[in-house]
Amino acid sequence: MDTNNILNEVRRELKQNSEPENRKIGKTFFKEEVRLYGVKTATVTQIAKKYFKEISDQKKSEVFGLCEQLWQSGYTEESYIACNWAYALRKDYEPDDFIIFEKWLHLYVVNWASCDTLCNHTIGTFIEMYPEYLPELKLWAKAENRWVRRGSAVTLIVPARDGKFLKEVLEISELLLMDDDDLVQKGYGWLMKAASESHQKEIFDYVMSKKEIMSRTALRYAIEKMPDELRAAAMDRASKSA
Repeated sequence: MDTNNILNEVRRELKQNSEPENRKIGKTFFKEEVRLYGVKTATVTQIAKKYFKEISDQKKSEVFGLCEQLWQSGYTEESYIACNWAYALRKDYEPDDFIIFEKWLHLYVVNWASCDTLCNHTIGTFIEMYPEYLPELKLWAKAENRWVRRGSAVTLIVPARDGKFLKEVLEISELLLMDDDDLVQKGYGWLMKAASESHQKEIFDYVMSKKEIMSRTALRYAIEKMPDELRAAAMDRASKSA
């Protein structure tokens, strides 16, 4: 199939599988306005895989160009397909690809779902392959864009579950500690929860040292997988006047 027609076919299938009720329900998961077809995530994944077979022999730059066009549409489902295709090329990632992924995050991500899909897999895998880019995540943590700040944390979710990058997990959590955006708080809380699977003591000690100033939202996320007694200790905030 001609790559010029690929996106038309992708969009045709998305429209065919859209359901008003799914679109209505989907929008309830977001505080901000989002563009949705109303297609179930499993169906979006099937469509992504189906059409990736048609472009798998294309140059990476051409596939990334199609991804960019999907991102530009503003539709959440199209962002999922862009992420799926980009992740499918993970064996071919090169250092210069960071500029492209960072651009997508800065320019096109407009909700937590697109943020997490891009960062958990595409960018997270890139960082595992090229850890010399870890310092860039600390710069993201200071960005004005809320999705870039959330991205600084959720990029490390998957490697953190495997016990990797504990130093950076704690550094990014510290940078985001006083962030007043609840979706950023949930992002770094989720990161600490992931890291706690391999580094329970270190994450618990950090939470205990910051529990007086850490948002309740982030704290609850961070300790979610800890034993009952540790969760109780973390939630038992000492009086600030003590």
